[in-house]
Amino acid sequence: MRILENARIQLRALEPEDLELLYSWENNPEIWHLSNTLSPFSKFTLEKYIQEAQLDIFQTKQLRLIIQLKSSGEAIGAIDLFDFDPMHKRAGVGILIGDKKFRRKGFASEALEILETYAFDKLGLKQLYCNILEDNSESLSLFIKQGFVITGQKKDWVFKNNNWHSEYFLQLIRV
Repeated sequence: MRILENARIQLRALEPEDLELLYSWENNPEIWHLSNTLSPFSKFTLEKYIQEAQLDIFQTKQLRLIIQLKSSGEAIGAIDLFDFDPMHKRAGVGILIGDKKFRRKGFASEALEILETYAFDKLGLKQLYCNILEDNSESLSLFIKQGFVITGQKKDWVFKNNNWHSEYFLQLIRV
């Protein structure tokens, strides 16, 4: 097995043909609160993003990989390393299964497991972290199942739907 795949999925680099898919995901206002987005992205902006994604993670400090089904080749989501800090050997993690029909089928868990192996074994990181809203029980369950631990809470951190929501900070530290 290669490092960025398992029996059902593979994580692959962004390709120019992913433009329409990214455009639909990034411009879905239902999930803007997850990435602190306030306005839609243009295709031009996303096209530039895809071009820059070909740069090294040490330059851009981030890496977005497409989660693709091996059986059909269909792209079903994306997983990100962000705020990559090689000095302190850590990075943030974000994940999105774009189409609801592919959620709750274990794909996010598998993608996270593959990314963890890559981050720890190939990039030499000591820890991964994520930020999850307190009411996002599915994401909390996903990350806790993968060994992440809640190490903090940011009170009234995110303003969503005219209400303040707290956010948990989770870490996975390789000892």
